[in-house]
Amino acid sequence: MKIAIVCYPTFGGSGVVATELGIALANRGHEVHFITYKQPVRLALLSSNIHFHEVFVPEYPLFHYQPYELALSSKLVDMVKLHKIELLHVHYAIPHAYAGYMAKKMLQAEGIMIPMVTTLHGTDITLVGNHPFYKPAVTFSINKSDVVTSVSQSLKEDTLRLFDIKREIDVVPNFIDISKYDHDFTDCQRSLMADEDEKIITHISNFRPVKRIQDVVNVFYKIQQEMPAKLMMVGEGPEKEMAEMMCRDLNIEDRVVFFGNSNEIDKILCFSDLFLLPSETESFGLAALEAMISGVPVISSNTGGIPEVNEHGFSGYLSNVGDVSDMANNALSILKDEAKLLQFKKNAKEQAFKFDIHKIVPLYEMLYNKAFEMA
Repeated sequence: MKIAIVCYPTFGGSGVVATELGIALANRGHEVHFITYKQPVRLALLSSNIHFHEVFVPEYPLFHYQPYELALSSKLVDMVKLHKIELLHVHYAIPHAYAGYMAKKMLQAEGIMIPMVTTLHGTDITLVGNHPFYKPAVTFSINKSDVVTSVSQSLKEDTLRLFDIKREIDVVPNFIDISKYDHDFTDCQRSLMADEDEKIITHISNFRPVKRIQDVVNVFYKIQQEMPAKLMMVGEGPEKEMAEMMCRDLNIEDRVVFFGNSNEIDKILCFSDLFLLPSETESFGLAALEAMISGVPVISSNTGGIPEVNEHGFSGYLSNVGDVSDMANNALSILKDEAKLLQFKKNAKEQAFKFDIHKIVPLYEMLYNKAFEMA
C-alpha cells in the first residue's frame, strides 16, 4: 500500500507517534510518504520504502499569515498524482484533516478517489479544536474523514462530548517499539549524574503550562527533603525559565539538571529511578510509556488517558491533579524501599509491553482497509 502520512515534524507526541508508525509500516512492506514542512525529528534515515516531501510555503506580502493549509493541500494533490499514493493518514485534526479533505476534493474533481484516516491526538481536540474560532472547522474535518481514530478512550469521550460527531471513532492507543529499548547498558554512566546514594527523578515534556512544571519541582522538593536525590528535567518550553527560578528560590538548583531537548532519552531513562508526570491533562501519556519500557515507575496525575497507561499500584501511582503531597508520598513509598522499587521497575516494563508497536500497527492496517470501503 502507498500511504501518505501528514504530521507535525517536532518532538511532540503526535509527531513522534506518526513517525514511528510510518517507519513500522515501511518495515512491513508499505511505501510511506511523509508530507510536512520539515523532516520529522525521529525520521533519521530514509529508505526505499520511506520518502519525505517538504511543504514549502512561499512568502507573499499580501498575506499577514502565510497559508500553510493551502500549501499543504496543494502538495498532497501533487504527491498523490506523482507517486500514485493510495491513502492519506493525517495526524491532528487542524490543520491536517482540513487540508486533507481539500486535497481529496481537488483529486475527486480529476477522477481520483483517495480515502483519508484522521488520528486525533489531544490538544487538537481539547485545546485548539474546542476554541470557538476553530470548532466548526474541526467538526467538519472529523466528520468528512473516512475513518477516525483517537489515541485513548478518554480522548474519544472528550471528542464526542465537545463536538457533534457523526463518524464512529476507533480507539487505537499510542505505542512503543520495544525492540529499540532492548539493550542493556554495561555502563549507563549514572555516576556522572548522581552519587551512589542518590535517587534520580526524571521529567520529560514540552514545558507547557498543561504539564504543571511547578508541581514537578514541588514534588521533587519534598522528595529531596526526605532522601538524597537529583532531578533531571528534559525538554524546552515556556515554563522552563520559571522552573529554573523556582529551583534557585528553593535552593535546590545544585540538585536539578536541565537538559533541554535531547535525542538521548534512552540513556537518561537508563539511570532514572522514578518518572514524574503531574499534568493537568494528557490524551495518552507517551512520555510515561517511554519511561515504563525503560523500567522506570511513574508518579502521575489521574487524568485523561494516563490511567489507561499507568496502572495504579503496579507500574506506579496515580494522584488527583495538583495533589503534590500525595505524589511525593507515593514517590517516597517506592524510593525508600529498595525491594519495592525493583518490583515496580519490573512491573513498569511489563505494563509497557502491552503497547508494543507490533500489536498496534495491524490495527491501523485493518482500519486502512476499512477506509477503502468507506471512501
